[in-house]
Amino acid sequence: MSETADPLVLDFVEWVAREPRAYAEVISTWKTSCPRLTIWEDAADRGYVARETVAGLGLVIAVTEDGERFLRTNGR
Repeated sequence: MSETADPLVLDFVEWVAREPRAYAEVISTWKTSCPRLTIWEDAADRGYVARETVAGLGLVIAVTEDGERFLRTNGR
């Protein structure tokens, strides 16, 4: 991933860290037609966020321990 995308990954992880987000919300909010800006996929590939099923909510995207560490390391 390019350094240009790193701030966007950081923004994304911070957004998810506020509360687990429904998978559909993540897709609709962070989708892009640019193959070079795969922000939420990059965050998932790096282990900063993960898909999980939560009773009553369904499939959600939540921040992992690595994601929390990524936020702290970057002052967020």
